[in-house]
Amino acid sequence: MVSISSGPATRDHTPPPDNEDVQAPLIPAGRMLPFILVTALFFLWGVPNNFNDILIRQFMKSFEINRLQAGLVQFAFYLGYFLLAMPAAQLMRRAGYKAGILVGLCLYGAGCVLFWPAAIVAKYWFFLTALFVIASGLAFLETASSPFILQLGDPRSAARRINLSQAFNPLGSISAVLVGSRFIFSGIELKPAQVVTMQAAGTYQAYLRSETLRVVAPYLGLGAIVLFWAILIARTPFPHTGLDFSQSTLAADHSKPLWKRRHFVFAVIAQFLYVGAQVSTWSYMIPYVISGTGIGERPAGYWLTGALVAFTAGRFFSAWLLRFVSAPHLLGGYAVLNAAICGLAMMRPGWLGVCSLVAVSFLMSTMFPSIFALGTRGLGTRTKSGSALIVMAIIGGALITLVMGKIADRVSIAAGYLVPAICFVGIALYGWFGSRLDAEEIAGAEAGAATSKG
Repeated sequence: MVSISSGPATRDHTPPPDNEDVQAPLIPAGRMLPFILVTALFFLWGVPNNFNDILIRQFMKSFEINRLQAGLVQFAFYLGYFLLAMPAAQLMRRAGYKAGILVGLCLYGAGCVLFWPAAIVAKYWFFLTALFVIASGLAFLETASSPFILQLGDPRSAARRINLSQAFNPLGSISAVLVGSRFIFSGIELKPAQVVTMQAAGTYQAYLRSETLRVVAPYLGLGAIVLFWAILIARTPFPHTGLDFSQSTLAADHSKPLWKRRHFVFAVIAQFLYVGAQVSTWSYMIPYVISGTGIGERPAGYWLTGALVAFTAGRFFSAWLLRFVSAPHLLGGYAVLNAAICGLAMMRPGWLGVCSLVAVSFLMSTMFPSIFALGTRGLGTRTKSGSALIVMAIIGGALITLVMGKIADRVSIAAGYLVPAICFVGIALYGWFGSRLDAEEIAGAEAGAATSKG
């Protein structure tokens, strides 16, 4: 392990079933600094995730591409998650969570710096490569950070702890949309006649290049912050968690494999659907607002900001509500409501539809951390591999967004919201039925919880 206290830990700090004691302490004494440093990572990876929503609109303008081609922004981004999550898990099995976080921050920072040469050569594929590198770093961060927070304290308060940390993720998203709307969007939206005039005058290519260069400064600034945070974490000792198992313990493990754990397999599917629903909802929200209301790209960007504010409020509200409602029931109820609201956005694509998407964002708030917490219960020594597979399910953000983009191009943007509606139905089924542990898994989780309290 890297910079952790001595003495191997063999306790299973996995969250117990749905009847956990919600009054369990949230953060143990002496672990507040690592909690803060890792929780800040949730903010930091929220920024590039929602810069993508700005980039889709910006690249449609600067590279003159359609919605399906612009959807490659999300495809390249989430492909990095898919391909690097399992290598991240393997690294952390050998070197610990801290090593995985540092590798992730270095890749993240490097990808941001690559935006500079990408803008100089003005090639779309170069930007997609930079996004892939950023996402590769985020795969390490997400594979490490969520299970680290879950295991940092009492397993009975794990769901509340992960929801609290995840509540800072949309703050990064809001910052991204505000910065992107102000510094990436120029506010210049040419009409076809103006394009023809500029082409005749030989100034149109210079305009496109100036639009491309607008993405450089925000990404270089972000890269500097990320690399500075890597230095802070490198200098901070990290504690043992309950799943920092020795190599001999891992080698002797003969517990049920992941693919035989029903609640885990369904969690991977649910996370695939959730990330696809979230990314597609936000990726096409700006074009949806523009087409439905006729306002410009900057005001439309502020509506996306409003959706992210609602998402943030939902995270904090849900973290409080989980003291009284079990995670499976809250997840299922929110998902059903969102399926219905997406249907309303399809049928009423004006201002009512825009407000509906803001409501969808509020109700999406607890879905990612709840699915993650429910899916990793009772995994024991297989938690890091299981966490990686759930992170790999983020590829849904790439594939489902492309499907929605295809429908948006062929039918309408409003019709495309059928895609997230279907995803939310699947998530509801997971919350109510697919997240249940079998008898053997319940016994294992309860034994782990009892050991951790001893």
